[in-house]
Amino acid sequence: MSGNGAPLLEVQGLKKHFPIHKGFFSRVSGQVFAVDGVSFSINRGETLGLVGESGCGKSTVGRTLLRLLEPTDGAIRVEGEDITHLDRDSLLPYRRRMQMIYQDPYASLNPRMSAGEIVGEPMTIHEVGTAQERQERVAALFERVGLRPEAIDNYPHEFSGGQRQRIGIARALALNPDLIVGDEPVSALDVSIQAQIINLLMELQEEFNLSYLFVAHDLAVVEHISHRIAVMYLGRIVEMTDKQSLFEMPLHPYTEALLSAVPIPKSSSRGRKRVILTGDVPSPINPPAGCHFHTRCPYAMPRCKVDVPTLREVVPGHFASCHLHDDGVRSPLGSATA
Repeated sequence: MSGNGAPLLEVQGLKKHFPIHKGFFSRVSGQVFAVDGVSFSINRGETLGLVGESGCGKSTVGRTLLRLLEPTDGAIRVEGEDITHLDRDSLLPYRRRMQMIYQDPYASLNPRMSAGEIVGEPMTIHEVGTAQERQERVAALFERVGLRPEAIDNYPHEFSGGQRQRIGIARALALNPDLIVGDEPVSALDVSIQAQIINLLMELQEEFNLSYLFVAHDLAVVEHISHRIAVMYLGRIVEMTDKQSLFEMPLHPYTEALLSAVPIPKSSSRGRKRVILTGDVPSPINPPAGCHFHTRCPYAMPRCKVDVPTLREVVPGHFASCHLHDDGVRSPLGSATA
């Protein structure tokens, strides 16, 4: 675990395919290509937002890089150290450094444990401190995330949805992690509570120099919390850049369509073109050849049906996987590449 200037987390060519079993003998009849070759990095203190439609594989990316799911292929590195194939014991120190906040603030908490036991459980598992020190740490975490310390002995059903998510955040912080994966951590909450939780996460990031992989489908939320944003479609990242560049000059037709669907005030909507995508999202069991998006893309060319576009740097710091930006092709997206 060396601090050699490498990104805190680096993912290269990550794939996660789920086998489909059929028949009496449960023979493998196909694969679900949930994550199909994803690469990105996250620096210390940075938030990478991962967005896309439901079923695009973004939650699977988060679970796989934490090794909650075993990757089919690719590499996962923490500060340059490859953890892709480490056994359970060797992985334990890295588990302390990478934690997760789950989408459902009720289902992710054990109803038979008190809130204090839930927050203290990671410290018990990793044998951190004495019983007294763990108790003091739990009380301090409760206070830090905006919960009353006297509620430590209450059970999950005695808290509201927002309070339960605060318990989940306190549990994620218990081991002083470097990276937290938020799997749509505010999507199940009321809008007013969402803002409180997002602001809390941003305060904690500044205070503890945390890195986040923030998985979401709400672009407004992602824009507020993220430094960079990666857009996923059917198991692949199709665009990745800083949030300002993404919102001002999208370079992939799918990103353009997503952004055009974000509600904005009527007075600000002059000149914005609404992009309506035709057809349904293809099945990840049998994704289209070539560019996965070509079946719904308004700019699709014949080569899009055959050639897989690579995620490459179209303009400095702005990556896109689209044949519109290949040499000799005049792009209708983004004046910088036209």
